[in-house]
Amino acid sequence: MARVRTAVVAAALVAALAPVTFGGPTAFAASPAAVAAGTAAEVGTVVQEGGRLTVPAGEEGPVTLRFTATLPAGVTGPVTGVLRLPFTLVASAGGSPVSEDVIRSTCAVNGVSYGACAWHMPYVRAGEDKDPPSLDLPTVTAAGTLAYAVTLDADRTALVLGRPDTRVELKDGTGAVVAEGTVRLDFVPGTPPASQRGALHARDRNGVLWRYEGTGDVSRPFATRKRVGGGWNAYTAVVPVWSPTASGDGNLVARDRAGVLWYYRGTGKPSAPFAPRERVGGGWNAYTALVGDGQYGLVARDRDGVLWSYHDPFAQRQRVGGGWNTYTALTLPGMWQGILGRDKDGVLWKYDQLGCIPCAPFTPRQRVGGGWNAYTALAGTAELGRDSHSDLVARDRDGKLWLYQGVPVHRPDTGWYSVVPGSTRSLVGGGWNTYDLLF
Repeated sequence: MARVRTAVVAAALVAALAPVTFGGPTAFAASPAAVAAGTAAEVGTVVQEGGRLTVPAGEEGPVTLRFTATLPAGVTGPVTGVLRLPFTLVASAGGSPVSEDVIRSTCAVNGVSYGACAWHMPYVRAGEDKDPPSLDLPTVTAAGTLAYAVTLDADRTALVLGRPDTRVELKDGTGAVVAEGTVRLDFVPGTPPASQRGALHARDRNGVLWRYEGTGDVSRPFATRKRVGGGWNAYTAVVPVWSPTASGDGNLVARDRAGVLWYYRGTGKPSAPFAPRERVGGGWNAYTALVGDGQYGLVARDRDGVLWSYHDPFAQRQRVGGGWNTYTALTLPGMWQGILGRDKDGVLWKYDQLGCIPCAPFTPRQRVGGGWNAYTALAGTAELGRDSHSDLVARDRDGKLWLYQGVPVHRPDTGWYSVVPGSTRSLVGGGWNTYDLLF
């Protein structure tokens, strides 16, 4: 009989000490109490409140993840915990695919605030083996139930996290798992930061310049206008060199009636977006069109239809080529995008920026589409939606302003993706004929 009892106890010890896997490689060891009793450890549950949680990745404030852990009877001492994503972050060419503070969190348990809790976001390069991203939950005293409230304030880089089914694991003081379960998160596009949202400027017939800052919501793309200042009717041309943003960034050049070109640097202050002007030089009345090229440079078309490229600070020009008199409108389509040109037949063409000095600055043109003669003004902007693409607004003869969201299109000739205005438009509003200039 003694041999039989010994065999039973030995079998129970083997079962108690065997690692147990829950939906992946994570294992836990049995507690000393379970070993002494010759039984497998009991593991409690973690249950999320309200189903999958939507987490905006953008300028929105934090949302709160709530889940309750039910611990087995007899658990004592401090309880530690971790919330772990199911994948590793793979390094991109520039390093981590997420920012240093991609998610900011605070934690509370059973109504007691524990302040900020730390995320760990290691990323792996070829040949490395690192843990997936995780959040340290606060160490608390054991109780029958532990109700967690974790705030999640995610920046835009959190979009790479997707829709993870995330594991929560609680351990007692011996390191044994005492509760585990899954919480589900959906990281979705939120409002882009002001530095990435576009801003549209409009000059009225009294020479007052107004500023419309992008909201990041295409159903209401612009906030209420703000007055920049008067006296802008002194200029025969005003164009952005670098696309203006809602953060107050973006530089302008303005040509006066005497042909003098002036430079306005962006301040980064939305309330006063432009620094006092700086004189560039005279002779700019030789050009019939000016447009920024998206790389702190400027292109200018002369009366013979020759296009010239000036790199900041516009000290020396480079010939791009002839035949540009075919275009009735030229505009900067957004950040790092090249230029758009509308020809006399109303066809819109896109030239992508090569960023090459002193070689040709643009790729061969690609056709966007026809029908653009319906518009009296075109203006490219930085992003107005939540898709990371530059956009275009167009004013028709009735004074209605339309938004064309940018879409990526593959170019077989270069192998690149080029962002061009999409084929569908949405109405921004009427009354825009009050302005004689949009940019």
